Amino acid sequence: MDIVYIRDLEIETIIGIYDWERERKQTVSLDLEMATDIRPAARDDDIRLALDYKTVAKRLIAFIEASEFYLVETLAEQVAGIVTDEFNVPWLRLRVGKPGAVTGSREVGIVIERGERRVQ
Repeated sequence: MDIVYIRDLEIETIIGIYDWERERKQTVSLDLEMATDIRPAARDDDIRLALDYKTVAKRLIAFIEASEFYLVETLAEQVAGIVTDEFNVPWLRLRVGKPGAVTGSREVGIVIERGERRVQ
């Protein structure tokens, strides 16, 4: 299994359960690891055969910026669905963080894994 990853992708969105969180955008931070087989792209040196991290990032930025979820759990599940369904990713690990959400903490959030770790 090869991994294509995106680290510390910061996106502004409405997220949270409190009234003040519904009134202004906050930053969420994502780390994303996606299983893929890089050999075809490497062999032919062809981006069309690769899992294009820029395309994935642009799709997630557009989706998250337009979203207004209450829970990071819901955001994470929706993001995982986009990545697995639209980009044919068989396994992913996703961290979604909310910087400054808890006083005294730099960031809180969740980590999820979805799918099978092996690549055919």
